[in-house]
Amino acid sequence: MHVSLLMALTLALAAVVPARAADLQVIAGGGIAVPLNEIVAQFEQSSGHKVTVRYGTAPELIKIATTTPFDFAVTPSEVFKDEGAAARLVPGPTIDIAHVGLGVAVHAGAPKPDIGTPQALKQALLDAKTVATIPASAAGAQVMKLFERLGVANEVKAKLQAAANPVKLVEIMAGGQAEIGIFITNVLTANGIDVVGSVPAELNYVLTYTSGVARDAAEAKVAREFLDYLKSPQAKAVLKARGLTPG
Repeated sequence: MHVSLLMALTLALAAVVPARAADLQVIAGGGIAVPLNEIVAQFEQSSGHKVTVRYGTAPELIKIATTTPFDFAVTPSEVFKDEGAAARLVPGPTIDIAHVGLGVAVHAGAPKPDIGTPQALKQALLDAKTVATIPASAAGAQVMKLFERLGVANEVKAKLQAAANPVKLVEIMAGGQAEIGIFITNVLTANGIDVVGSVPAELNYVLTYTSGVARDAAEAKVAREFLDYLKSPQAKAVLKARGLTPG
């Protein structure tokens, strides 16, 4: 009788004790930090797992991916065009999470220039005393190519405020240290900054955030669960609210 009661209590306790909480190691593009932090908080609350995210620019993420253990990645697609970085993922296609184009912004309350055509955007860049972006990033590299296509690369170079990451770019723009900022629209949607609009369609570039599970992930099961959550209606709602198009 006592043995049966003990077994029953043991089984009951096993049913209510949660499974081991994992510490999922994620690498991600800095441009998706704001929505991803919200999604991570939701996932942690619903799953009981912890998620640690290391953010970086594309070159930084390539270095991390090729030298440091991680479980899951949400990065600009350019990162896994690097053979060494791609080799760290489970074989097969990556899964797109979100897309976002380039936008133009000014300090909050400042006059908004005409950027409706390539010629108007070119003139706005020439007229601005200072221009800000993040050259050492996947999106920033495309912004630098945009300057070349418009024929203003040399002029902009002389007055460029080069931010190291999205947080610094927001600080520069919100602090009025640059008259015009060009980067992915969701990053420019921040306090102290007014978005003028999107770069004209014929010049615009759409950045894709893609994802994958690391080949040697210590928490492969939880990484797949997190991927599923990123594709859920709850996560998509966060992405949309922050100016990205779920992919």
